Parts: sequence; C-alpha cells; structure tokens
Amino acid sequence: MLGSWVKVIVDRPLGSTHPQYQDLIYPVNYGYIEGTMAPDGEEQDAYILGIEVPLKEFAGKVIAVIHRHNDIEEKWVVVPERVYFSKEKIQELTYFQEQYFHSEIVMEEAE
Repeated sequence: MLGSWVKVIVDRPLGSTHPQYQDLIYPVNYGYIEGTMAPDGEEQDAYILGIEVPLKEFAGKVIAVIHRHNDIEEKWVVVPERVYFSKEKIQELTYFQEQYFHSEIVMEEAE
C-alpha cells in the first residue's frame, strides 16, 4: 500500500470532535478508504496530512503506515502529490490520537 494512490472519505474533518470522546478535537482530516478492509473488520482508516481545511473526501498518496503494537488497527498516512513528511513530523501531527498506543511509523525511504 505504500506509494499507492487512494481516495479517503472524511468522516472526521479537521476541527471536528471524536464521536465518543468530546474533548478530542481532530487537528487533521481523518477518514477511511472505502472498500479497503482493515484487520479490525472495518474499512481502512487514514490520516490526511498537508491539507489545512476541513474536507469531505480526498485523493492522495499513502506515504506511511502507523503500525500499532497494542491494537489490531493500523492507520495509513495520506498526503497530496509531491508532499513529504518525516517520521518525526507524522508522529507530531498524529500524536493527538496515537499517544494512547505503542506504535511505529513504517514508510519508504525518501526519493
């Protein structure tokens, strides 16, 4: 999936609150890849980085996978064309939610 182009349906736009945890506000757009099933039996979740406005959907490139060691889910990181984020920046931007999990960021080497 790394390097793949995907379409993300945004169900938690930038600035929205988590449906179960009202004090958790999304600083990035977050959604799922329709038709791509994840290990948890739901459609694959994705963070969209590099876009600073709320979205309803987005087509971009998967540059990283956040692999959670203490959870069945993985999160894909999707960005616009020709945009790159370091592992450190991805960790910083997704910390609002990933702080609750022991995870590692897997990505291809920069070109």
